[in-house]
Amino acid sequence: MANNKIEHPEYDMALEKKYRPLVIILSIVVPLVVALLFGMPKVKGVDFSFLPPIYASINGFTAILLVLAVIQIKKGNRKRHQQFITLAVICSLLFLVGYIAYHLTSDSTEFGGSGIGAGIYYFILISHIILSIAVIPLVMLTYLKGWAGNVVAHKKWARFTFPIWLYVAVSGVVVYLMISPYYV
Repeated sequence: MANNKIEHPEYDMALEKKYRPLVIILSIVVPLVVALLFGMPKVKGVDFSFLPPIYASINGFTAILLVLAVIQIKKGNRKRHQQFITLAVICSLLFLVGYIAYHLTSDSTEFGGSGIGAGIYYFILISHIILSIAVIPLVMLTYLKGWAGNVVAHKKWARFTFPIWLYVAVSGVVVYLMISPYYV
């Protein structure tokens, strides 16, 4: 193969180039929109207080889908891998919609614990937040490379994306479980 980037007969370089700007834009816009939520006045008269356990469950389901996707690709079942990853992306989008809806209508809940429990909570929360920002472009780029058939690059990106995405999904559940006693 003369060109390292074209290692798969289905590789569509034009597709990858076409959507790369969208990946870059969304990687900037999504974290900015989420950050702006916390400074905006809350929408009154709408109660989305039921959403945190739902989007925490979606995070848990995302983690399961990611593990199943890895198992399938290790078995050589590319189609099933693609299905699980696509479902994981959809779940992540559903999580984001629920998270935004909740934070548009509700103030953030403060952790009420202290001591070592608070230290653990804030460590997990801060690492979760930082990595959730980083995982946005990682997931989109990795998915795009797989979708375009750039298998070698997809594998390279997936080695970094998978553990971060899995950590974000699992730590989201842990953060919810730790703060759930303090929801009003």
